[in-house]
Amino acid sequence: QAQLVESGGGLVQAGGSLSLSCAASGITVSLNSMGWYRQAPGKQRDLVAYISSLGFTNYVDSVKGRFTITRDTARNTVYLQMNGLKPEDTAVYYCNTFGPRLEWGAGTQVTVSS
Repeated sequence: QAQLVESGGGLVQAGGSLSLSCAASGITVSLNSMGWYRQAPGKQRDLVAYISSLGFTNYVDSVKGRFTITRDTARNTVYLQMNGLKPEDTAVYYCNTFGPRLEWGAGTQVTVSS
């Protein structure tokens, strides 16, 4: 059974950076389109970035130019580098396939203070 384990979240001041990791087992990330999602308190879970099996990337407008999604085939891990963080980026961040079909992991909390 596939499992996704997110890590790397924390508390950071506005303008700071964090690097999130998503370690996958039971699924090969390089053969799937993978996405990072986030859910802020009281809001729905939304996609913020994805990387296709061919390596193409796309981002929602609110994070373009600040977030970068990458993957490491050898480590079977997907990353999200987040720079220029804003308070509105505060959320629990999750990874899953693009068009999520796997059981959600616990996520990792990102809190950005103003």
